[in-house]
Amino acid sequence: MSKNILLVGSGGMAVDYVKVLRSLELKFTIVGRGEESAKACSEATGCDVITGGLAPYLASSPALPSHAIVAVGVEKLFETTLQLLAYGVKHILVEKPAGLSKQEMVAVHQKAQECSADIYVAYNRRFYSSVLKAQEIVAQDGGLTSFNFEFTEWAHQIEKLTKAPGVKARWFLANSTHVVDLAFYLGGNPQQMSTYSSGGLDWHPAGSVYAGAGVSQGGALFSYQANWESAGRWGVELLTKSHRLILRPMEKLQLQKRGSIAVEFVACDDQLDLDFKPGLFMQTKNFTNNLVEGLCTIENQVTMMDHYCRIASYD
Repeated sequence: MSKNILLVGSGGMAVDYVKVLRSLELKFTIVGRGEESAKACSEATGCDVITGGLAPYLASSPALPSHAIVAVGVEKLFETTLQLLAYGVKHILVEKPAGLSKQEMVAVHQKAQECSADIYVAYNRRFYSSVLKAQEIVAQDGGLTSFNFEFTEWAHQIEKLTKAPGVKARWFLANSTHVVDLAFYLGGNPQQMSTYSSGGLDWHPAGSVYAGAGVSQGGALFSYQANWESAGRWGVELLTKSHRLILRPMEKLQLQKRGSIAVEFVACDDQLDLDFKPGLFMQTKNFTNNLVEGLCTIENQVTMMDHYCRIASYD
């Protein structure tokens, strides 16, 4: 099957995708909305950008793309994905979190089933070289016995950002799930979980301090914490019977051997993460080749929404 990729969006994320698509030597079309972002994208990539938005573009009856990548603003992910499904696109990669509510994600999942289409949510950290190496070591060690993660956000910086109405109030979904998705992808989805939250911010009233623990479906114990009003950073730690594997920052892997206090960096073949936005090359290559292993399905995202809403104290 010949591949013709439709890239929807012309912001910074779209620029990163263009770099990968070019390297993969794939034919692609960029459709953006605003003139300003389209001009910036065109200047950064040297590619033409069709402006005016997706609806007018599809109304012109273009050839059906083999694959579509949705890299629009968070508030437009749901609407854009539905438009592509209605047009008949069968393979869609949508930037995380694919929607801002469980209702939106359920609607997309149901529409995808009706259309016999495959939708994947773009969590590029699953494809970091550090993560791939960690998976190797965990497998060699016989699997995880426990894991923990932190998703502290830097509230003092986020409050200054200009975002569409409603996006900051769902910041856990829009941003923190990068960490939480990775932790549960590596350790297994929750089977049982106790969640606690307190505080709240003007832009994120649901909470600002989080803690919890549980058991994954694979039997590994897990815990998490985050304090958006204090110091901290994202991180995931994986524990086997032989090692503690530390992803903090997540682009790097550190290893502590059982019986030792020494923590050492593990060498990873990270050239692709240096040449492109980390994780994006392998994620895009797999998606465009219909290699689904490692990709987050919309079905899994719907399943995880109940857990996400409990962790974040969302309705």
